[in-house]
Amino acid sequence: MRTLAAIAYGQSSTLLLRAADVHLKERRPLVLLTREAPLHLGHLRAMLAATELGAIICPPVPAWYLKPRNLAEVETEIAARAISLLGLEAGAREWEGL
Repeated sequence: MRTLAAIAYGQSSTLLLRAADVHLKERRPLVLLTREAPLHLGHLRAMLAATELGAIICPPVPAWYLKPRNLAEVETEIAARAISLLGLEAGAREWEGL
């Protein structure tokens, strides 16, 4: 959440923060996987600010409906979904309904 807040409010004191700042400035996709829970109002405001700047907030929530067989499949699916948000083909599976 500290990194999210720093990105949302334009700080660029580290290489990671500077890279995120440049992505937002250049209107490139920036996907942020936020893992903190539960969230308080400050977290939500930082998420809103980052979203208003053009970032995509993507909590790394396991897609249990895909029935992963092990933790590696859960991790792979979360990564694939995040990569697909960048507009790249990553092999993320889609829910096919009942």
